[in-house]
Amino acid sequence: MSISAGEQPLRGAPPVALTANGKVLSTMPNRLGYLSPTDPSIGVEAIRRLFGTQGYVWLKGLLPRGEVIEFRGWVLSHLADSGLLKPATNPSLGIASDSAIDHQLANRRLMSVVRSTAYEGFCAQPRLSRLMDAFTGGLSYLHKRKIMRFTLPGTATATPAHYDLVYLRGGTSRVVTAWIPIGDASIDMGGLIYLEGSHAIGTTLEAQFARDNADLGPEERISAYNRNMTEGGWVSKDLPHMAEQFDTRWLMADFEAGDIVLHSPYMIHASTTNQSKNGLIRLSTDIRYQNVDDEIDARWGNHWSLDDML
Repeated sequence: MSISAGEQPLRGAPPVALTANGKVLSTMPNRLGYLSPTDPSIGVEAIRRLFGTQGYVWLKGLLPRGEVIEFRGWVLSHLADSGLLKPATNPSLGIASDSAIDHQLANRRLMSVVRSTAYEGFCAQPRLSRLMDAFTGGLSYLHKRKIMRFTLPGTATATPAHYDLVYLRGGTSRVVTAWIPIGDASIDMGGLIYLEGSHAIGTTLEAQFARDNADLGPEERISAYNRNMTEGGWVSKDLPHMAEQFDTRWLMADFEAGDIVLHSPYMIHASTTNQSKNGLIRLSTDIRYQNVDDEIDARWGNHWSLDDML
């Protein structure tokens, strides 16, 4: 995948310099690229094949756009009394306030939202549940621990590189993550980015961790925070170095309301900072499905909490 030193930066480079954890991603075409979109109408067998080949499938417009935007407004309206939103604006726009925000109150409201019937219904809506039944080859199981995040513009918040199985070692490795942007999430808003081909890298890393952890007790062995893991279970906070180390590219996308991305539990991914020029909040959820007959990680049988150490 290497290119000559004289080659020019990526055509169609992002509108901002993508930044994460104090590092700026290279725009050289062997280090940065774009996710490949997939039309959901190709059918589940073709989706499975792409998933196996790419480690992800970005399904365009799977969910009704209007319903996703309406749900965005519902969520943000429940966080509004924390001062999160610009006054007198439509909550579905998600325009961040210029004033001080009560982050503790916003987080308390978020914990209420992820326990709500409305959120459960959004995650288990028929169009999505039918797809996951077919994708998992039986009845799908939606893990109770479901995560929702809001990311404010102009903050340094970015998720370091990781793969999900690190946090799900107590059950099957056939778990599938669905990442859903709740509203449009353009590249400058810091959506997920994926390390191209890294489902193979994650598989190798996890095999090494299994060997390293073999002498640990059962509880510590499955922990993302055991003595053999890095801080937080992350693979790295240095995204540019990872692309160099594995001679591959970070893949980005302009996500739209209605899109979802399915990714492998071994696929390495991260996020960049929200640099929205329009001051927009990025809102997303990441949820996990598996076949109900496969072993389920019991630690994921509770609602997500900010301090649950998973």
